[in-house]
This record gives sequence, structure tokens and C-alpha cells, in this order.
Amino acid sequence: MRTQVAIVGGGPAGLLLSQLLNQAGIDSIVLERRARAYVEGRIRAGVLEPLTVAMLDRAGVGARMHREGLPHDGFNIAVDGMLIRIDLKGLAGSRVMVYGQTELTRDLNEAIVGRDGNLLFETDVVDIGGTDAKPYVICRRGDEKLRIDCDFVAGCDGYHGISRSCIPSGVLRIYERTYPFGWLGILADVPPCSDELIYSNHERGFALASMRSHTRSRYYIQCATDEDIAAWPDERVWDELAIRLGEQAASHMARGPALEKSIAPLRSFVAEPMQYGRLFLAGDAAHIVPPTGAKGLNLAASDVYFLSRALIAYYENPNHGELERYSATALARVWNAARFSWYLTGLTHRFPGSTPMEFRLQRAELDYIRCSEAGRRAIAENYLGLPFRPPTTT
Repeated sequence: MRTQVAIVGGGPAGLLLSQLLNQAGIDSIVLERRARAYVEGRIRAGVLEPLTVAMLDRAGVGARMHREGLPHDGFNIAVDGMLIRIDLKGLAGSRVMVYGQTELTRDLNEAIVGRDGNLLFETDVVDIGGTDAKPYVICRRGDEKLRIDCDFVAGCDGYHGISRSCIPSGVLRIYERTYPFGWLGILADVPPCSDELIYSNHERGFALASMRSHTRSRYYIQCATDEDIAAWPDERVWDELAIRLGEQAASHMARGPALEKSIAPLRSFVAEPMQYGRLFLAGDAAHIVPPTGAKGLNLAASDVYFLSRALIAYYENPNHGELERYSATALARVWNAARFSWYLTGLTHRFPGSTPMEFRLQRAELDYIRCSEAGRRAIAENYLGLPFRPPTTT
């Protein structure tokens, strides 16, 4: 088989890249090792930055998002139940869209399959070669072995995918921090307890009240990384949420059986560079951030923004040079988002072993944000996604 861009991974990053390239007349094949039902059933993030919303519109897949998504003009930080509202619209002039990644993935799948889209599910990539000049991808699909020759490979296959491992260890630099806690999440078909998200700092630990729709809610509580989920029946989770979110939120919280319950570790991870020869990384293949700042999916979208622009520019003029700058350009935004996710995680969580001094400094920072419009504006600007900036040299 032959294509211009072989895309490894059929998550939102790979699907959105394929859709944008197709609109520019560039051929691609998306290779996803899981079945379509599995990919569309994964429970993931649901807060979209304005840039991500605009990209989905540009890709022609935003109609259902605008019909069913929930535009939010702000969110709240709770300190032992007292709410500090971050007015995104008033402070930074824009809003976010709450729309689940599951729904976004379905919209992209429909668009690509609907255009005879070269989207191959249950296709396992086992090798990527020739990245210095003539790239190719070797994969297995059932009993069939396929070779796909291409001009470029886009590695959108997540943290555990093969793409990043194809960059030599002497070239790749890894930056990583593992947090000493995780998030226990519960999804339930109950109305949200608040019209806007609530990030809560409580003496018993962090909690988050979120939603996927007017009738489906997503909640999280901070827990130990080795917590036994069997020790958390639904009622215990609801009871803990009521305590950590505070009396106001608890009074509006509807309870119901969990549709999904899981524990996720928190970590920060960045791989540099995000390109090697004709292999380019995007999304979780190159970086992971704590979900506190709602940046994971949005960073994948910004990677795709830069990579799609660079590939389109290349096919218009091979000497354009934008592809060579892709890694530096994308990483400038990645590090900004990693910084904000690290900051908001530190602001809202209780760290094991924290000293009384550290606790009081955290409270002083929260009090500053409550009293300072400038402090709230800085959070609003980062939450909406900082504008693109040229990379600085290091």
C-alpha cells in the first residue's frame, strides 16, 4: 500500500489530523490497533479550549458539538466549600466547551468512514522504518501482514504506542514527574450538581465536579495510587464527594449507580524532540499532563494544528521549512500547558507529607486568587489556552 501520510493511532489526534489533511487534498491512512467500539467507548476528558472548538469546526465535524455540547463561561475553585469563580468570559474574553472525547471521536470516525476514509481498525503496527528518507510502516491485520510506504509517519498512538520508541535513545530526552496520588472517577446518569465545574481543595483531599451533558455527570476524588477500587462502593464515593465539594454543591448533588468507575494515576511527561527525520509525534505519544488543567486533549489538538499546517505547507512548497520547526513550535505550547497543569494540581491537591508551612502557603495562594482580579485573570487565560508564541531558544 502507498499513502502520503501514515497515521499510527486512531484516537482524536490521528483522526483530526487525517480529516484536516484530507481537506487539503493530502492522502492518509489511519492505523488503529483496537476495534472501533473499543475506541469510541473510552471515557476521557471533555473540556475543549476555543482553539480545539475552532479546529473541529474547520474540520467539518463541529455540528453535533454545537448542538449537544455545553458552553461554559467560567468554573469554580472551592476551598472547604467556599467558591471562587473564575470568570473566563469576563476576565479573558472567551469560553470553553464541555463535550466528551467519546462523542468527539464518534464524530471524527463518522466523517472519515463516510469519505472512504482509509481508517483501518484492529491493525497493529509492529515496525516503523526508513524515517531518514523513505518511511514505511509494517502492520498486522488479522492473519494479514501489510507494508505501507509513505512520505511521512505521524505517531499519534499514545503513551504506550510504538512511535516514540522509534526515536533513538541517544536523541530522545524524557522529562517526567509522577504524583503521589491518583484520581478515582465515577460516571453516572444524573444531573450535574453545578452549572459549571468545581475544583475543590479540601482537608480530606481534592475533588472535581464535572459533567458530560445535562443528564450525565463525571466526578473525581483524590486517592492513593494503590487504592483498592473494590473498597469504594458507590455510596462511599457519593458520601466523600458531598464532604469534599461542600454543602452548597452537596445540596444539589443527585446520586445514582456508576456507569464507570476507575482509578487513574497522575503524572507529567514530556518527550523531546517531537520529530525524528520523517517521523512526527503528536498527542500522548509525546506528552502527558495531569487532568487538573483540562489540557491533554487540547494539547493533542494544538499538535495537530501545527503538524497539519506544516505538512500542507510542505506539499505546497517542499522548501518551506515549517516541518523542520514543528517540534520546537509544538513544544513551546506543551511546556506552557505542562506548567499550568502542574500549578493547578499543586494548588488544589493535598500532598502526602506536606509540612504546615507548605499548607499555609497553599492557602495564601488561594486567598490571593480570591482577592485578586489579576490572579483570577492569569488562571482564566491559561485555562482557555495561551496564544501561540514562537519558541524560545534554550
